[in-house]
Amino acid sequence: MNIYIKKRRWKFLLFIILMIIFFLSLWYIDRVANQIESDQRNKIKLWVDAITKKASLVNATDTFFTLLQAEERKKVELWANANVRLINAEYYEDLTFYLDIIKGNNTIPVILTDDKNNISLAKNVDFNVDSVKTLSGKIREDFSVYPPIEINYIRNKKIYLYYKDSKVFTGLKDVLNKQVKAFLSEIVTNAPSVPVIVTDAHRRQVIAYGNIDTLMINNPDYVSRTIQSMEADNNTIMVNLPGKEDCIVFYRDSPLLIQLKYFPYIQFIIIGIFIFIAYMLFSTSRRSEQNKVWLGLAKETAHQLGTPLSSLMAWVELLRLKGIDEETLAEVSKDILRLETITERFSKIGSEPKLESQNIVDVIYSAIDYLKKRTSKKISYIINPASPEIIVPLNNYLFEWVVENLCKNAIDAMSGTGTIEITIFEDDRNVYVDIQDTGKGIPKSKFKTIFNPGYTSKKTGWGLGLSLSERIIENYHSGKIYVKSSNLGKGTLFRIQLNKAKKDFK
Repeated sequence: MNIYIKKRRWKFLLFIILMIIFFLSLWYIDRVANQIESDQRNKIKLWVDAITKKASLVNATDTFFTLLQAEERKKVELWANANVRLINAEYYEDLTFYLDIIKGNNTIPVILTDDKNNISLAKNVDFNVDSVKTLSGKIREDFSVYPPIEINYIRNKKIYLYYKDSKVFTGLKDVLNKQVKAFLSEIVTNAPSVPVIVTDAHRRQVIAYGNIDTLMINNPDYVSRTIQSMEADNNTIMVNLPGKEDCIVFYRDSPLLIQLKYFPYIQFIIIGIFIFIAYMLFSTSRRSEQNKVWLGLAKETAHQLGTPLSSLMAWVELLRLKGIDEETLAEVSKDILRLETITERFSKIGSEPKLESQNIVDVIYSAIDYLKKRTSKKISYIINPASPEIIVPLNNYLFEWVVENLCKNAIDAMSGTGTIEITIFEDDRNVYVDIQDTGKGIPKSKFKTIFNPGYTSKKTGWGLGLSLSERIIENYHSGKIYVKSSNLGKGTLFRIQLNKAKKDFK
């Protein structure tokens, strides 16, 4: 089985195991996050219910105080009428009932004045009655909360009865105000840390807020955007507070709840980044290790070829001295020269080759001439240069190797019978070499795999030719080599792209 098929299967298996572990971990963390989120939502729900019930309680209390205030006014009016009745009574009338009413007022502060604000009577007041003769200043201000009761007196004269809330009612009113303040405080300093804004019915005035940036709360645009966002997330709460008309409570999920929503996704991204970095480090390490193996193998091959090559050259000279046929010796010399070229190629792997401006057309013709004499007569070679001279920076030893590898692969794909067509052309920046065969073609899924070291579709072979070709073109010539197109049963087109600009190589 091909090593890359095994490798692919192992990668797939490891990937499946990794995904199982990953999704199980993600599922468990998501489950825990959902439980915490549910708990937070329950707290928010309890908070909303508590606000609604507390608002109802405050409203009920305010209604009670309104009724109590009305009752106090009725008492004052009754007390005033009792005074008038007492003043206007005949000598024979029984006034016990009215006297009881007058005496029974022990809580409501009242002041009786004439039309010139002279005090004629004061009861349940907190000032010295003997020292204050007229209703004015601070005392008049305190007793002007409610309009005075006008009483028609004898001979078309009028007296005025001023009053204010009793101390008991005032104390209870203070309790109500404190209750309203406590209610607003509970809203803004809620246990679930819910961001909240309380506004008037017109949404213009911010009455209270909590868990909101204090520096931004004075920005009308920020408040408007925040209210719209809160209203989109959750239903608003309408509350009626004493002295504040209808109020609207806007709120949204707590920061903790928002974080819990996105936590699994953030974890997914972090784990994905970690896996990607780990894979890249592993791939880089593996590629570096492969490079070392390649370099060691190439250098050792060049070294091993050097000794028998020198010996063969000496044997050729010895055979020439013995009068062996010169034509035969010429062919042997060509093969020896070929071995020298191969040795040179291997020796250059791992070191920066020297690139020289050369006519790529001549280099390709030279490589094909060598192949023609050593391949089947059933293989046709067609070279189509766009121009007789196309100059490009090359190392001819290595580039010929690439051309030979591609042509040999094409010959194998055509089973020794077919046509290899080489087209050479250029544009302003690049030179292109297209090598087209009439072989069996390559599946599209293998376009990149075929360049992996060790990959081969043949029963024999090391699968190094295309990998070496890719390394020579991309690493040493700063170019590209790839499968331009391929049709199964019709053939394959390889393209080599070289940069025309000569770069400095050290």
